[in-house]
Amino acid sequence: MPLFLRPFLLAAGLLAAAAAGAQNSPAPAPTEEPVVVPQVQRRDVKLPRLPSRDFEVGAFAGSYSVQGFEAVAVAGLRAGYHITEDFFVEAAVGRAKVNDETFRKIFAGTVLASDRLSYYNVSLGYNVMPGEVFFGRTVAKASAVYLIGGVGSTQFNDRRHQTLNFGAGIRLFLRDWAAVQVDMRDHIFSDDLLGARRRNNNLEFTGGLTFFF
Repeated sequence: MPLFLRPFLLAAGLLAAAAAGAQNSPAPAPTEEPVVVPQVQRRDVKLPRLPSRDFEVGAFAGSYSVQGFEAVAVAGLRAGYHITEDFFVEAAVGRAKVNDETFRKIFAGTVLASDRLSYYNVSLGYNVMPGEVFFGRTVAKASAVYLIGGVGSTQFNDRRHQTLNFGAGIRLFLRDWAAVQVDMRDHIFSDDLLGARRRNNNLEFTGGLTFFF
């Protein structure tokens, strides 16, 4: 081998050895970044249970105001059937004792043949705002705001009057079998108590308990 080639061959060998060593050396391990675990405080919430029972019965009491007379106490019973989650039918009966003291101050004697008032009606209701009401941070109760209207009959002054009723109310379910119900109605009928035919708007505000089965 010519002497002048030896330096070139030696340099080529050194370069090849360096390249092989670089390929065999392990790659540096990736740096592990710390994992941040969020601290989330979870609270247990008791979800409301809508009643699965379709029939209901209940009692109510409150105030009934015959137009032109003073508001008096009223009490009654109701029964209903829930056709779907939105629609229900209800039958109700109520009784009150009308106070005609105002008319006695104007007229000589009473204008009423009887101070007893009673009514019954059948109505169709629609739950427009089903939801829930929270008590504190952990307890929720199902509720429903509803619209209702129907037909019936009112016995007033010893006469029967065909009556329309409409109104709104809210139910708050204490259990899946019991609810508190607050209701406002307008009972509309016509009479000729003072000699002229007139339409009466009789407002009723009641509250009561309802039981499902």
